[in-house]
Amino acid sequence: MKFNVQRSTFLEGIQKTLSIVEKKTTMPILNNILIRAGNNKIKIVATDREIGLVADYDAEILNDGDITVSARKLFEMIREIQGDSVHFETNESNRVTVTSQKIVFKMSGLPADDFPSVLDDRGEVSFYQIKGDLIEGLIKKTSFAMSGDEMRKNLSGVFFETIGDAGKNKLRMVATDGHRLAMANADVGEAAFLKLEKGIIIPRKGLSEIRRLIEDAPEEVFVGVRQGICIVKTDSTMLRVSLVDAEYPDYKRVIPTEKGIVVKFEKDALLHALRRMSVVSSERYSGVIITLTDGKMVLESTNPDVGEAKEEIEVAYHDKDIQVGYNVKYLIDAIEVISGEKIAFEIGAGMKPGVIRAVDKDDYMCIIMPLKVQ
Repeated sequence: MKFNVQRSTFLEGIQKTLSIVEKKTTMPILNNILIRAGNNKIKIVATDREIGLVADYDAEILNDGDITVSARKLFEMIREIQGDSVHFETNESNRVTVTSQKIVFKMSGLPADDFPSVLDDRGEVSFYQIKGDLIEGLIKKTSFAMSGDEMRKNLSGVFFETIGDAGKNKLRMVATDGHRLAMANADVGEAAFLKLEKGIIIPRKGLSEIRRLIEDAPEEVFVGVRQGICIVKTDSTMLRVSLVDAEYPDYKRVIPTEKGIVVKFEKDALLHALRRMSVVSSERYSGVIITLTDGKMVLESTNPDVGEAKEEIEVAYHDKDIQVGYNVKYLIDAIEVISGEKIAFEIGAGMKPGVIRAVDKDDYMCIIMPLKVQ
């Protein structure tokens, strides 16, 4: 195999694979990427068996062929090259030579035949076109609430479903860690779109790769789902993500049916106040006590290891005094992702959950369980 390629193109292609390739694995070839040359393009493939990435890049192909090489080492080599163009060549012994100007790198590769298959063509997939920023927005508004406990497989990802509502199709993502739940919707209009009967669970790593792909993608992407796999495509890249094989809990049961006390805030004012409370918080002491009295809300945070913080905010509240505690980080996470300037904070009575929404919008909510106030 022999080809010439622009250094910047090659570097970008390899860099996209670094978050996918396995760092610790019993299969050394999963540290590698597959490079295949032909038809005036090089194809770069990476997989950890759960996620697969296939991307095409323009190149001058001198001889067709394929090989697998260490993704990390090849990236470091190309990163340190100063020239604009890179010459890549292999021999029959799977030795790779990378040349640019007077720089020559040599490394060992492994045969492409040993690389796990990523291009699975069994069964047809129907792809549906969608604006990438819609999916990116759903991920942004929910991913923070995923569980970090890998033992709870069904919660260590986001639940993705489609909803038909009055002739319009909606996408919905939901994430929860048992202490909070984030839910976001996006309208995709009346056009025919992906139908998910039971919904799917996209794992944490797969979700990160989808978001990374969409950030670098053109405006439109293509989405398809079949047999436990979600596929997201752009013109030059295909991402294949294995879904979590588990039942997602009935999240609708968590949504409060009784309305609590609703207080409206300027988003930035409340967010900055909460961040000031978080200055004294730690993993052991992360609570903020919120006291609502006539015309004001008082925020208090106490940490025996650090100190105390207290702040008062004027609010349009004229009812009985209420005191409730929440994890300050959970409140910050929930408010940061809201795009509007005003938020509605619905505070439940007793130990009932609080709900954060954007004012005059129904595309997002975050439900947060309260803490016991000592």
